[in-house]
Amino acid sequence: MAETNLPERTQYVIVGGGIVGCSVAYHLTKMGHTDIVLLEQGQLSCGTTWHAAGLVGQLRSTPAMTNLIRYSTQLYSELEAETGLATGWTECGSVTVARTDDRMTMLLRTAAAARAQGVEVEVITPEEAREKWPVMQVEDLKGGLWMPGDGKANATDLTQSLARGARMRGARIIEGIKVTDILTDKGRVSGVATDRGRIEAEVVINCAGQWARNIGKMCGVSVPLHSAEHMYIVTEQIDGIAPDLPVLRDPDGYIYFKEETGGLVMGGFEPEAKPWGMNGIPDNFFFQLLPDNWEQFEILLENALIRVPQMAETGVRKFYNGPESFTPDNNYLLGEAPELKNFFVGAGFNSMGIASAGGAGRALAEWIVEGAPTMDLFAVDIRRFAGFNNNPSWLHDRVKEVLGLHYAMPWPNRELDSARPFRRSPLYDRLAAKNAVFGSKMGWERANYFAAAPGEGIDYSFGRQNWHEAVAAEHRAVREGVALFDQSSFAKLLVQGRDACRELNRICAGNVDVEIGKTVYTGLLNIRGGYESDLTVLRLKTDEFLLITGSAQAVRDADWLRKNFDESAHVFLTDVTSSWAVLALMGPKSRKVLAKVTKTDLSNEAFPFATVQSIDLGYATVLANRMTYVGELGWELIVPVEFAVGVYEDLMRAGETHGIRDAGYYALEGLRLEKGFRAWSRELTPDITPLQAGLTFAVDFDKPGGFIGREALLAAKSDPDHLKTRIVQMVLKDGGAQLWGGEAVLCDGREIGEVRSAAYGHTLKAATALVQLHAPERVTAAFLSRHMWEIDLAGTRLEAEAHIRTPYDPSGERPRNG
Repeated sequence: MAETNLPERTQYVIVGGGIVGCSVAYHLTKMGHTDIVLLEQGQLSCGTTWHAAGLVGQLRSTPAMTNLIRYSTQLYSELEAETGLATGWTECGSVTVARTDDRMTMLLRTAAAARAQGVEVEVITPEEAREKWPVMQVEDLKGGLWMPGDGKANATDLTQSLARGARMRGARIIEGIKVTDILTDKGRVSGVATDRGRIEAEVVINCAGQWARNIGKMCGVSVPLHSAEHMYIVTEQIDGIAPDLPVLRDPDGYIYFKEETGGLVMGGFEPEAKPWGMNGIPDNFFFQLLPDNWEQFEILLENALIRVPQMAETGVRKFYNGPESFTPDNNYLLGEAPELKNFFVGAGFNSMGIASAGGAGRALAEWIVEGAPTMDLFAVDIRRFAGFNNNPSWLHDRVKEVLGLHYAMPWPNRELDSARPFRRSPLYDRLAAKNAVFGSKMGWERANYFAAAPGEGIDYSFGRQNWHEAVAAEHRAVREGVALFDQSSFAKLLVQGRDACRELNRICAGNVDVEIGKTVYTGLLNIRGGYESDLTVLRLKTDEFLLITGSAQAVRDADWLRKNFDESAHVFLTDVTSSWAVLALMGPKSRKVLAKVTKTDLSNEAFPFATVQSIDLGYATVLANRMTYVGELGWELIVPVEFAVGVYEDLMRAGETHGIRDAGYYALEGLRLEKGFRAWSRELTPDITPLQAGLTFAVDFDKPGGFIGREALLAAKSDPDHLKTRIVQMVLKDGGAQLWGGEAVLCDGREIGEVRSAAYGHTLKAATALVQLHAPERVTAAFLSRHMWEIDLAGTRLEAEAHIRTPYDPSGERPRNG
């Protein structure tokens, strides 16, 4: 019998009865939390869930995301036995095929990554692909992948099964009720208003699918997603189609297939999507479809006829045009909103909700109960976006490109083209005039490199790309002379107040209670001892600190700090990113250049490493922070934005006789990797500790009051197994090969890790990488020396040297992050 009574109060309210909302309810109850009310404005699965194709592919771009999908497949296989409701789950496997050599290279890279992540995979020939998928034409194919653990499910049945599992343990599900407002009190959510009354709640979870953005707007929370039309057809029966036919993906044709009642479901992700719902999503859009759009679908149908010629003589039973919501980067949104305490979001699943729902529901339930993520969720953390990402015009234009990313070639360093330029530093026009080729991070336009000629763009490939020599020149300028980087995209957080020092010192692993003018590199750790961020802390006054962190980390870091400040403390945090430009003057000649434009004494004695001073620079007054991310002498000049152009011009004039040149982020990546400097979200994650990262020098175990994560680190220090996982540096012995990241690492022929970051080291004259190993014993220098190390580059194993310490200039300047 359907639930109708509305309680006055509950612990948890879940808004939305699609597969994600039901998964969150299921997992909360499985953790023993049963005071739950799920509200659905129509009927369960009536929004976007009911028309989902139901494909479940295991492999994702990061091990953490892959593990969530693998949990989904396990859950779906066991759920019917628990609830008595069938889910339609079939482990039929999947075949992915390649039409081009580049796509085959990508599949070989995928196979190596799958093996590194423990996912069963087999590289197959076109003929072997046809054996698994007999109605396929293969004459134009180069090969493919077979992944036997992939599968498919019935989205509606799966949702009902999860809902029953939640009900069986006490959750209440009320259908036909509309949420009209989100109630708040003193920065916290306090409940919901509905068309049938109010419910007080300690926690509200927004799983409203396409409507999630509007639900967020009710309480000032940004949920950046936008709907787009998404189409597939179901054919009549086709000879040779069996119920256990694997899922087929043909990404070069933008299409996928699965079996359904003896026919085929055929859909895909066209290169340029058609956004929908610009004026809002109708509240009563339940179990509805949009009009057939054969013109938009044409490119998919043409490619389907190439792959399955029999379709030309097969009727179409149904055309499904069901809108779905997409995010700006093709990853879903998960976690507690930074704008409102106890308001959580699980939405924007980019047509991957069925595959993701099991793992995402569990991860979000654990986050809610534990008060923080229990694993590395950075790829889907809602805090990776800011309020400006919720602009509807920007979302509309970005989503047209994002839908097509599902099957677009995932080139190394691939940049999105839509809705740009977005955020620009004061130097944008100056750098553009010097042939800067820009990339984008957190909306910032950042110079990746400087081309030799106007109009040059990136020629993507899996080998060396067209910018290799230009970046080599920038790299050499930093190592041998002097170069200037525009790093204005750095996030800057100002922390002030009587208790600022005490509060920061308790949150930071390093000791930031230092003399005024000192700079401290530190990690922000979780209670497990893993990294939530790494940043530098500049002590400007007794009660004033400037924190400089990564471009993508402003919202996340500010939220972490605010949530960990004592509520009674006298401390204030302000995001001042837009107030300051950052010009990094780096290289052995940087002191000579800077000395020409300042009267400040720049000697080691007067201006030692890891100190910051306010200096004159031409007519401007700036903060000069002696810190480096490249391992050479240099200063990060933190400049008020109104002075940035003048400072840039002064430095370029002063450096002319020393051969100064502009440098970009591609050079920066190679420079930092040669030195083995770690980066947040790559080597430093919530699952990696400073011990494993090799950054114990940045931890003060003995400072008064301790710090978050100290107990976990002390336990790890005495755990002989803790260093079986470790970040180490590797350099290829073959100087001609190019690594990009994500490749498998092999020890004596067995996969035991993956490349987290990689670039060409022009000083070392070979590709260099930071890798994460999961070894059978403690990873030490002796362990590394006893074994043969290889990196799997698209099926070719390349021998590498492994190092605990960087092989390049170990006596150089210490970094801003390691």
